[in-house]
Amino acid sequence: MAGRKLRLAMAGGGEGAFIGGVHRMAAALDGDWELVAGTFSSDVERNRRSGEALGLDPSRVHATIDALLADERARPEGERIDAVAIVTPNHLHAPMAIAALNAGFPVFSEKPMAMNLAEARAIADAARASGQLYALAFTYSGYPMVEEARARVARGDFGRIRLVHVEYVQGWLSTALDREGNKQAEWRTDPSRAGLGGALGDIGTHAFQLAEHISGLTVEALSADVTTHVAGRVLDDDVNVLLRFAEGARGTLRATQVAAGEENGLRIRIHGEKGGLEWSQMEPNTLTLRWLDRPAEIVRAGGPGLSPSTLPRLRTPSGHPEGYIEAFGNLYRAVAESLRNGGPADGGAPGEAEWYPGLESGLRTMAFVEAVLDSAQSQEKWTAFPALGTRG
Repeated sequence: MAGRKLRLAMAGGGEGAFIGGVHRMAAALDGDWELVAGTFSSDVERNRRSGEALGLDPSRVHATIDALLADERARPEGERIDAVAIVTPNHLHAPMAIAALNAGFPVFSEKPMAMNLAEARAIADAARASGQLYALAFTYSGYPMVEEARARVARGDFGRIRLVHVEYVQGWLSTALDREGNKQAEWRTDPSRAGLGGALGDIGTHAFQLAEHISGLTVEALSADVTTHVAGRVLDDDVNVLLRFAEGARGTLRATQVAAGEENGLRIRIHGEKGGLEWSQMEPNTLTLRWLDRPAEIVRAGGPGLSPSTLPRLRTPSGHPEGYIEAFGNLYRAVAESLRNGGPADGGAPGEAEWYPGLESGLRTMAFVEAVLDSAQSQEKWTAFPALGTRG
């Protein structure tokens, strides 16, 4: 694979889709990937038009994932795809990922991992049996200042961690968009396509993954309140969770899509014995540090004093925004490096150039969704987090 672009196939993300375009821009950012094949839509004409608009050879644009994988397997090794990107609604994540892994192809999938924990476990089994790489698009892990926050917690700057508070606050579903023809809203509020959770699965999983990723701690128990505010909506649109972490830390998680007027308010605050940090996705270049015994500090992307593991994630000079596409691009670059280097099938150690969210993040986020829903329906104060083995 060295010395050439990696060949990518895409499942989903055709004409009219949002996230497929994001993946294509991110994959192209470093020149590591070339989109050569795909199955973009179940609609025959939309699928054809999508392939044509992307300049693909018509013979590599297929009606189904099975046809795509069979065609690629039949091609000479030097022409086959190197990975499959899955950017469909949630109900197709597991069947497509398992099919690709079983066919011998690495997978980079949109989150959440699957519709439920049982499907997530099936994906993990397929990945381990095939030995193929499996990565997940938990985009915010790719931001430079998220890595800076993680590195500072890991090296003990704040002492033992006591508090972890994370929120992901949106307002776009404050009205019944899902019943007014908005395609993005429609599938995200449909349990047959979105899975068990609405806001919980869509943005709550991002918040949970970020909290564990930066803090380095695992949630051991939780107590949740799950609400649906918009009349007629089936899945949740507002979630509030108390968290108990390993090593005694406590925290909260809030995920809502009905905070009218809010945009994309993902924010995390972590405090230890000596001080704490704050990072917001809408001000991604800034990491705020607060101390018990000295003035607060502002650490900026591209500025002085950054950790060695942060530097490879920086793409622009100081003062220029490091944004959403760049963070996505960092994940695609990490996956490309891992494939080229024959690296681990589930990401490297956090902070290394080859790190990316994989099976561990996927399994834990799906277990989180189920534990939250169990807690919300239970009369018990605390719900134990399912045992999933040790962190990778």
